[in-house]
Amino acid sequence: MSAFTRVPGLYVAQTARKGRGIYTAEFIASDSLIEICPVIVCSKVDLELIHKTKLHDYYFMWGENDDHCAIALGYGSLYNHSYQPNARYEVDFEEEVICFYTIHDVQVGEEVCVNYNGVPEDDQELWFFNEVK
Repeated sequence: MSAFTRVPGLYVAQTARKGRGIYTAEFIASDSLIEICPVIVCSKVDLELIHKTKLHDYYFMWGENDDHCAIALGYGSLYNHSYQPNARYEVDFEEEVICFYTIHDVQVGEEVCVNYNGVPEDDQELWFFNEVK
């Protein structure tokens, strides 16, 4: 597995409500690998401190017990949340990467979003806003 792979055509753009987001300038078929993002794994101490920084909105819980955190490189920490995502992610603790995949076709100009709960169908309320489900 390559340590850093990305589908051509991805770009960062401002969204109406969510700040920056990841969009595609090219069609991406369902079940495609979008990106393999290496991560910077942070300790339990770092996890406590990160809440006092701007990185608070950009980390993933990490480790078998979610007792660490990780910052995804590439576009990994910039994908926005949706309760109706068009992508999903898988973490690989051993390789220290997060892989992003489409769960249905993504059209040109469409924002690529994941469910921050980790499972596309999980509609558990998130900590930062109440999105219409």
